[in-house]
Amino acid sequence: MVAAQVEGRVLKNYSGFYYVQDSNLNIHECRVRGKLKENIITGDRVIISLLEEGKGILEKILPRNNQLYRPKVANVSLVLIIMAHDRPRPSLSLLDRLLLLAEHSHLSTCIVLNKCDLSGNKEIDDIMDYYPRAGYSVLKVSARDGIGLDILRDKIQGEVAVMAGSSGAGKSSLFNQLIGRNLMPTQEVSDKIRRGKHTTRHVELHPLTNGACLVDTPGFSVLDIPRMRREELTHYFPDFIFHTQDCRFADCIHYKENDCGVKKAVGEKKILAQRYNNYIAMLEEVIENERCY
Repeated sequence: MVAAQVEGRVLKNYSGFYYVQDSNLNIHECRVRGKLKENIITGDRVIISLLEEGKGILEKILPRNNQLYRPKVANVSLVLIIMAHDRPRPSLSLLDRLLLLAEHSHLSTCIVLNKCDLSGNKEIDDIMDYYPRAGYSVLKVSARDGIGLDILRDKIQGEVAVMAGSSGAGKSSLFNQLIGRNLMPTQEVSDKIRRGKHTTRHVELHPLTNGACLVDTPGFSVLDIPRMRREELTHYFPDFIFHTQDCRFADCIHYKENDCGVKKAVGEKKILAQRYNNYIAMLEEVIENERCY
């Protein structure tokens, strides 16, 4: 008798076994068919042949929509960028880099401001005031008090979501709240440096009852600018696009040119000055990288 085949998603790889969840939410412990040569990673959509007692044979990897490398996971659809209201103060430089990486990978984003039970600061005011107007989704939550978590659960419904953001911002606490159990270890933020330490060590996909899956790593620990030409960078700043029509030069990169609509918008406070400064810092990295290839 030919074994039945089903499609599923790889949740984790452990000791040579791949744990695959099918559309009925059943999890199968699978070995790989010997002839399969591709490397299988967490998040892969696969075809498996069903055996007895929750076992299976992994037959084929389906085409990937995308692949991230830190963490190494496939078919992510949403990046949750976690920032803290305070302790540590949010980094707009890190935020803009993560938005760039997500935009470059064609991923949706949601900026999640955790620890909203704490007092805010200028960076929080800037995020809440500017980024929604720039087209980004921003949510305020508290993993400790449960504020905003139902809205966040609705936001990630049906998504494969990865968390990224500042160390100490509460990614592990949020993860545990969303999956409903203390699976990811957490650490207190150091009173001396107000920074947390990474506490996750492996890559695993955790399914939620609302159809979402969460990757249990902080991810994106090294934020290298993707390889691109200098004129491409502005395309990943959607809030700049409207103002480029006021640039004198069609190929303006909003750097040292005269009569630049983007720089004019910064002066008129239509574009957040810190965001423009972050753009310039990344642009200079892109220009430096161009010399290497």
